[in-house]
Amino acid sequence: MPKVTETVLEINLKNLKQNLEFLKSKIKPETKFLAVVKAFGYGSDSVEISKYLEKSGVDYFAVAYTTEGITLRNAGIKTPILVLHPLPSHFKEIVEYNLEPNLYNRKVLTEFIECAKKLSQINFPIHIKFNTGLNRLGFREEHIEFISQQVNSTDAIKIQSVFSHLVASEDLNEKYFTLNQIEKFKTIAAKLSGQIGYTPVMHQLNTSGILNYANEGQFDMVRSGIGLYGYGNDTKHNECLKPIATLKTVISQIHYIEKGESVGYNRAFIARQPVKTATLPIGHADGIGRQYGNGKGFVTIHGKKAYIIGNVCMDMLMVDITGIECEEGDEVIIFGENITAEDLAATADTISYELITDVSHRIKRVFLR
Repeated sequence: MPKVTETVLEINLKNLKQNLEFLKSKIKPETKFLAVVKAFGYGSDSVEISKYLEKSGVDYFAVAYTTEGITLRNAGIKTPILVLHPLPSHFKEIVEYNLEPNLYNRKVLTEFIECAKKLSQINFPIHIKFNTGLNRLGFREEHIEFISQQVNSTDAIKIQSVFSHLVASEDLNEKYFTLNQIEKFKTIAAKLSGQIGYTPVMHQLNTSGILNYANEGQFDMVRSGIGLYGYGNDTKHNECLKPIATLKTVISQIHYIEKGESVGYNRAFIARQPVKTATLPIGHADGIGRQYGNGKGFVTIHGKKAYIIGNVCMDMLMVDITGIECEEGDEVIIFGENITAEDLAATADTISYELITDVSHRIKRVFLR
């Protein structure tokens, strides 16, 4: 790849393929694979990622909101799409675009059934989520009778899958809690299946679940988001996964700062000795938040770390390049395969998810095929 001349996000589809193959190697051949492409494909590009994964044979996609699913349908994606957090105001669009809603409480279940009836639907696929400990979205075990009554009273909908979400599958110190979640989910799914007269697809494992609990909770399908994009939430697993996104920029200007001079807004950095700085065309409007800066966070220039100094600006940030041989126009790596988003995020006490999903849409995407 030629050296960049502007801020770009390079997306390596070969790495995406490798990550998919690694995750699939942990499950049985007959187990279905759901690819999570919400949040613009975890900050990459949901359309291009989904097109590639569709050709690679994934069985399902998942998005957070209805509008994300509509974007994929308008781009030609035919694979089933689960909408994880649908709102009643979008139920009609869900039916029109052949999306599949996750129904997680009494209100959304009854309202979606009414919507499906009005639109003359027969056996429209829905998904039922149960709360087994995350306490975010989902029915509880005591709601099984209500769900079965609603489902059995109409032919407008049919439960395609029943699922739940693990709380701490990446933390083996919480193994007892996770195993209890899996057992609780088994009990719930069996009870629901008994009351509706058929067995929907079951799924509970996320990326860390695939890597740590494939024997205990694989069921009929697994879901992966962050793993596809190259992060396994564990050092040993990160060795087998490759980040697909590399955020690059260039040096716009170099300054020589004398002792006592300041850099950036509010004079947040004041030089205690002569310092050489580089200004980069990327800032908090691009996803590099103001929690970075003043020594938190770094970029790499010619393989050497250059720490962010002063306050991150909306469209620019400054780094200390004292001792680094470089010139205006030279390439700068914000994060990528070697210094990952996880490494950079850790300097500001956050996580890779936040950093990669914050990458602005105004940054050009370049695909390495």
